[in-house]
Amino acid sequence: MKFDLIIRRGYVIDGAGNPWFKADLGIVDGKIEAVGDLKGSTASEKIDAKGLIVAPGFIDMHSHSDFYVLLNPYGESKIFQGVTTEVIGNCGSSAAPMNDELRAYREKYMRPRLGPDFEFNWSTMKEYMERVNEKGASFNVVPLVGHGTVRSNVIGFEDRKPSDREMRKMRNLVAEAMREGAWGLSTGLIYTPGCFAETDEIVSLARVAAKYHGIYASHIRGEGETLLQAVNEAIEIGERARIPVEISHFKASGRKHWGMTKESLKMVEEARARGVDVTVDQYPYIASSTSLSALLPLWVREGGNDVMLERLRNPEIREKVKEEPEMTEREWNQVMIVFAEKHPDFTGKSVEEIARIQGKTTSDAVFDLLIEEEASVSIVIFGMCEEDVRRVMRSPYMMVGTDGSAISPRGILGRGKPHPRFYGTFPRILGHYVREEGTLTLQEAVRKMTSLPAQKIGLRDRGLLREGMVADLVVFNADEIRDEATFTDPHRFPRGIYYVIVNGEVVVRKNRHTGALPGRALKKTNYVISS
Repeated sequence: MKFDLIIRRGYVIDGAGNPWFKADLGIVDGKIEAVGDLKGSTASEKIDAKGLIVAPGFIDMHSHSDFYVLLNPYGESKIFQGVTTEVIGNCGSSAAPMNDELRAYREKYMRPRLGPDFEFNWSTMKEYMERVNEKGASFNVVPLVGHGTVRSNVIGFEDRKPSDREMRKMRNLVAEAMREGAWGLSTGLIYTPGCFAETDEIVSLARVAAKYHGIYASHIRGEGETLLQAVNEAIEIGERARIPVEISHFKASGRKHWGMTKESLKMVEEARARGVDVTVDQYPYIASSTSLSALLPLWVREGGNDVMLERLRNPEIREKVKEEPEMTEREWNQVMIVFAEKHPDFTGKSVEEIARIQGKTTSDAVFDLLIEEEASVSIVIFGMCEEDVRRVMRSPYMMVGTDGSAISPRGILGRGKPHPRFYGTFPRILGHYVREEGTLTLQEAVRKMTSLPAQKIGLRDRGLLREGMVADLVVFNADEIRDEATFTDPHRFPRGIYYVIVNGEVVVRKNRHTGALPGRALKKTNYVISS
């Protein structure tokens, strides 16, 4: 038989958690046509994988490439990790839906990161997915619809309950996004405006997503002091809405909360024992990353960035904010600035260090920086411990997510010092935690990167190496694979990943991007609307 591509003599890890076996893979029209001994068969291209692992392409369960995939469809920081599919629209923030008011807000506050030429030229989920497909991409994207985005379209950034009419509008927006191909609903319950929603509101919207057999993915309402209550809320939402739950970047933040993952994981197990489909995702680092404004008290952020910045300019309000626990109890020496466009010299410095240089209090340094940068400041926070990271990683219910965007060392996306998870998540697990520490076996790590997230999101034709499955593949050296990105030097590609194949096309060949952009926005269609 004539194949488009044959991968020969590799150690196949099929994604199901099974030990490796030796086999050839034959690909035709973007799908795996044959697995076995293909000696004597012909192909337009052959890859010799002798001594290398051949695995399903990695699925990034928690990504934020919604806008960056349009800005730079090559997405080097992800495709060079072996990521062939990303779940986007997480933490309550999705590219769509987008009305004129939200478009204007994004034009003002996202422009520093996206550059002057980026176009917000869509409104609906359907239109957004069409833009992705028009440009192409190195990898596939699976969009969720963000609760915060939906709320922004209807209520804006106000801290209040929606009226019955507004609730109907939000349900209709979620339903529209699901019909147009979204795979579920996400929340970001520490971010505005999602943080202003009560549990009942989220349950109501999750029930809409459940009708279309979607999932509910949540950046829960707190990962430190309120961790257990927040996990309980996520489980409650899943139970009441009858929807599978994915708890995002599962962790325990803050030194005094270390070890709480014992109890939070127990809660997941107990929920599953009573029939609630709860799973978690994780990135393998002891530091998180977010916006600097997210550390301010909720009441300061209510109303959106315009109102927040006005409050921070008011001397009386500033003094009041300084007395809040969010400011007085924070370890500011553990908060590092990673992007501030007008203050590149602050990159890599802690807030405490910047305050000392400026001769200010840490609070004043934070307030002034947010004002000067019009709220567009990114940070890394060192707040977790390795014991918790390993404990969560070993859970059978954990899958892998970068919590990062697809960026590049070049151009506008190469600025600052982003979290190394943008470049190193998957190879870090396979190199450091599998090969060096033995936290996981190789086949179990691959399962958490492939078939488990595919099963969770509902991708029935990816995540396993089987005949008839889509040919999303990664070929790597198990003895060589490792992450190179660090917190001080993050724009570095990993080692040991030789080939990445997306929809049957070779995108990475011997550590070089081929220029191919076969990735697509994948549309959820396999549902029957539930009553």
